[in-house]
Amino acid sequence: MASPPTAATRLIGVDLARGTALLAMMATHILPTMEPDLAGRMEPTWIGLAFSGRAAALFAVVAGISLSLGRVPAAANRPGLALRALVIAVVGLFLGGLDVNIAIILVQYAVLFWCSIPALRLSQRSLGLLAGAWIMLAPVAAFIVRPWLLDRPEPLVLGHNPTWTDLGDPGKLLADLFVTGNYPVVQWMAYIFVGLWMGRLPLRNWSVQVGLLVGGAAAAALGKAAEWALMVPLGGHAALMATPQASQWPLDAMLRADLLGVQQTGTVWWLATAAPHSGTTLDLLHTSGTSALALGFFLLLARIGPFSRTGILLPLAGAGSMTLTLYTAHVWAVSWSQAGGTPGLEREGLLAVHVVAALAIGLLFRANGWRGPLEWGAHGAYRLGNLKQRTAAAPPRRGRVR
Repeated sequence: MASPPTAATRLIGVDLARGTALLAMMATHILPTMEPDLAGRMEPTWIGLAFSGRAAALFAVVAGISLSLGRVPAAANRPGLALRALVIAVVGLFLGGLDVNIAIILVQYAVLFWCSIPALRLSQRSLGLLAGAWIMLAPVAAFIVRPWLLDRPEPLVLGHNPTWTDLGDPGKLLADLFVTGNYPVVQWMAYIFVGLWMGRLPLRNWSVQVGLLVGGAAAAALGKAAEWALMVPLGGHAALMATPQASQWPLDAMLRADLLGVQQTGTVWWLATAAPHSGTTLDLLHTSGTSALALGFFLLLARIGPFSRTGILLPLAGAGSMTLTLYTAHVWAVSWSQAGGTPGLEREGLLAVHVVAALAIGLLFRANGWRGPLEWGAHGAYRLGNLKQRTAAAPPRRGRVR
């Protein structure tokens, strides 16, 4: 049996998964997930089929894993996690003011961290049960609540990325963040719980890595197989194509590529799909499976001697260690490009520039042992919370008895 890799190798594997999620999200932001065919019908692109929904889910699952890692895990520094999430929320609210055709995840990301705080001290078994129950029940709860939030004179949905001005309408903002928006926290908490459960596993053990790879593939396949059974033989697809949404959207293509923006109301058959960004039980099962598969693959990849000795993985791992900075820079750069800042550059070329820049910056920072600028700020907030917690827990000093 091969000796287990070091802790550093384990962290490289997690960073590789996070870096891959970042690059895949860049691809879905810059390249189309659907395009018209020769007959004018919208069809999914290979980007939509391969990355849509899976990239963002991997990003969230690895976020949950990260809460169990580090010298001071989040369970031991809950005030620090709350402050770090505050930094992320501030960045997200500033990015929300940009005129950009990207569904920015950072504010929801921060809310996911805040909502995870009560679960941080749960045992691994409890987290596994909670994740399973959440995957089963949260989509049903959201489906029941969503019409009540939307069927009103002023629907409780933003229709744009959260910004500072939305703080003035907390009811609509909270409804959008938790249920009606692009990344509804009610369903997406499943990814955090799955990640927390994975983070408690002995990830340095090769058998666990293989188990994540194989088990993730099985879960992903099960989600899609169940969707096919419900959609095709049992008539779910036909029922969805008869909804009003089918006349408003290219729904057939969106069910295969990206359901982002479609409000799932009117028929219970919405719960039977595993479409990307649908947030259903089958979607959460499938994308949790693909995230576990990716994590197991990259943890195993980091064990391979030639890769670790040559440093060929360091650019991707470096990008994965500073995703907050690189994601923020990417969103800003896309907004600049969409405003006419990159004349003559095709979308494929623009994606290549973003990917090469992310890998080069990641390698530079990793080779020098630097934190990304925004990671430095978030880590400082995390340390501040830990310092305050230790200060509050310290016993009071008593004066000398004379």
